[in-house]
Amino acid sequence: MRISGSRYLYFSFLLILAFACGKKEESCELSSAILDQDLTVNITRLEQDFFNAKSADDFKFLFEEHPEFTKEYLQMDLYPSPDTLASELLAIHQDSSMRVLYDSVQAVFSDFSDVEQDLENAFKAIKYYFPQFQIPKVYTFTSGFNSDLIVTDDVIVIGLDYFLPPSHTFQPELPRYMAERYDRPYIVPMIVMAISARFNVTNPQDNRLLAEMIYYGKTYHFTKAIMPCTSDQYIIGYTPEAISESFDNEEFIWSHFVENELLYETNPFEIRKYIGEAPFTDAISTKAPGRLGRWLGWNIVDDYQFNQDVPLDVLMAEPDAEKIFRESGYRPRKANN
Repeated sequence: MRISGSRYLYFSFLLILAFACGKKEESCELSSAILDQDLTVNITRLEQDFFNAKSADDFKFLFEEHPEFTKEYLQMDLYPSPDTLASELLAIHQDSSMRVLYDSVQAVFSDFSDVEQDLENAFKAIKYYFPQFQIPKVYTFTSGFNSDLIVTDDVIVIGLDYFLPPSHTFQPELPRYMAERYDRPYIVPMIVMAISARFNVTNPQDNRLLAEMIYYGKTYHFTKAIMPCTSDQYIIGYTPEAISESFDNEEFIWSHFVENELLYETNPFEIRKYIGEAPFTDAISTKAPGRLGRWLGWNIVDDYQFNQDVPLDVLMAEPDAEKIFRESGYRPRKANN
């Protein structure tokens, strides 16, 4: 996935998918002050226009109609001319296997109104807390598993083929534990997490594990605040059973971090054990889910916001991971026996 703020940042969304715990359950309804804003999201189903194009001239017309998409997604600047890109796309979209994939996408996503509504509500919430947020244009596309999600200041492109059901014949070439998180309910949370990076202020000089934990903790806290009615499962990419088991073992997990003095670890290899994408955190147990550092970070950030009553915009603008940790009053929850 590609994310962009004032400058372009390119990295795969596969590495930012999240992890946290279900803790305090409060009313999930967004306020009328948020929902009553005059803001509408209309998702353009560009895969339909591109697969219906019959000639290179049809593609060049689409380039002119959707310049942001052409620049950010198709990367027109990398081609000698529009004719070259149009000819390449014409060949791709006439390929029989691509046609079969397109038909599958259209069957599964014939009605996209639920995603469109969820995204509109999310944009309203972001706009409410961060008035400077500008609403991007949103497109869907069938990329042949070339790109899952692109998020820039101006454009969002959803590669719908990546989000076919996990049981579908067509699947991206990903490990199973990751591919299962590419499903319809994850689309909007993924977008919101990507957008959160614009507001998530950090100290670039802080290279400790704690800083990574707090960064991801702020990311997931932001997503839950913007989408309070969304199950944690679709924010963190964990099964409900994994969430429950992690919560039950929080004391043990925290003691591992404390006893091994991990919070102030700066070795990238060691940090990756607790932050990086993996099916499990084998430094703790092969039964422990991956990215446990992110999970603890979310717990800490939640406690900080709750105990200090910090507004969302102030929380996201706080670069001091040490301050957030110290003032969170974080303590692991005791398992229910």
